[in-house]
Amino acid sequence: MTRSSSPAATPPTSALDTPPERPVFGLIEAAALGLSAMWFLAVVAIFVLGGTPDAPAAGWSDILLRIVAMILPVLLIWVGAIALRSAQVMRDESQRLHAAIDGMRNAYIAHAQQAASVAEPSVTRKLDEIAAATRKTETALATFHTSRRDRPMPGIATAAAGGEVTDQGLLALGTPAEDLAAPLPSGQLIRALNFPETAEDEEGFAALRLALQDRKAAQVIQAAQDVLTLLSQDGIYMDDLRPDMARPEIWRQFAQGTRGRAVAALGGIRDRSSLALTSARMKQDPIFRDAAHHFLRRFDQMLAEFEEEASDTDISSLGETRTARAFMLLGRVAGTFD
Repeated sequence: MTRSSSPAATPPTSALDTPPERPVFGLIEAAALGLSAMWFLAVVAIFVLGGTPDAPAAGWSDILLRIVAMILPVLLIWVGAIALRSAQVMRDESQRLHAAIDGMRNAYIAHAQQAASVAEPSVTRKLDEIAAATRKTETALATFHTSRRDRPMPGIATAAAGGEVTDQGLLALGTPAEDLAAPLPSGQLIRALNFPETAEDEEGFAALRLALQDRKAAQVIQAAQDVLTLLSQDGIYMDDLRPDMARPEIWRQFAQGTRGRAVAALGGIRDRSSLALTSARMKQDPIFRDAAHHFLRRFDQMLAEFEEEASDTDISSLGETRTARAFMLLGRVAGTFD
């Protein structure tokens, strides 16, 4: 639907641009003219028809006084007519102004309703995509965990049940399974921290599934997912933020424990509305505050380990992820870079 087809596209100030034409000679002027004519007739009847032929000649002062006596009532009549006409014009202008204001208000309401009706499907579609992506991830993880074949099947004897195991000496008792797993590649971790782009982003879901198998990476991802969900409740999305990207050496300094002005460039979020909303919720919502501080700690720990093996390219790619943007936003609000 285009703007030209909507009722809000009609300018509401057209009534002010083209005022209605008023007759030059209206009822008020006609009444004033009639009263003036009646007064002149009365003057003629008094001074002309009622005069005596043997009256002495009048002086200049008497003539001037008679002229003023004849003209002054006429002037008063027309002053009153002009005042009535001005009052009528002001009353009409006031009515047109009220009508124009009502039209502007109705147009604004219609435009707001139209914008809401246009934006609502896109928001709903985005929420549906996120929900579908979440269901797909949960299904994929459930399939992965239930498809493992190293679980013993009851009632079925294995061929090596009574055989001698020669590699048990390589495992120490009490060793966590996470220590035996291969380290997560940097590229997969970065891709997982950015989260899948759409529901069809198979590469993103694959990296996310792989990262969730790593205990430390899973802790960061789950903490990031919590804060991203809470931020979205206030309409704050990481895709809308355009932060000033910091150099890799600044990320390294922060990972190595440097604080203060030297790492202030990490707080490159300039969106005032996002900063204001996040700061207000940080002060008012204890659940959001705890989730934010938990996420900041997890990301800080992950960054300290990631920086030791990562290249400058990997650190730059990490800084462009959605998780890093959330860290920059929350870190600046919490004063982490001060």
